[in-house]
Amino acid sequence: MTVAAFAGAATASAAPVNCVSPPSANDIQVDGTASCGATSNGDGRATAGAADSGTAVSVNDGPGSSTTYANGFGVALGASKNAGTAYAIALGGGIAHSWADAGQTTLAIAGWGSGATSEGQGVDCVGPLSLALNLTSGQFCVLGS
Repeated sequence: MTVAAFAGAATASAAPVNCVSPPSANDIQVDGTASCGATSNGDGRATAGAADSGTAVSVNDGPGSSTTYANGFGVALGASKNAGTAYAIALGGGIAHSWADAGQTTLAIAGWGSGATSEGQGVDCVGPLSLALNLTSGQFCVLGS
């Protein structure tokens, strides 16, 4: 696999989209095949970015933040609540899911053909291009382990 394939380059073409909340209560953008959505309730922030057929969604409730990015047919889903910080990154067709609550910090990264989940209940990695980490609990997985 080439670096370009891992990063999602040379796949379908769409201009990058970036969604941010606030200032918008519910920011949804689509450009060609790239799409994102971000919504935040309260003092926190939700940001989502996508390119090249990626789909990224970020949701936040209260203080805290959720940040997602997806490209190359990837799907990134992030959610945070009660001062949690969630990061989800899906590159080149991966599926990443990150959920942070009660001050936790979670990270999920997935590449082509892989999936990663990080949340308070645990972490899960599927496929060789996956990484999930909960910085609060110390739980992590990598490379489908």
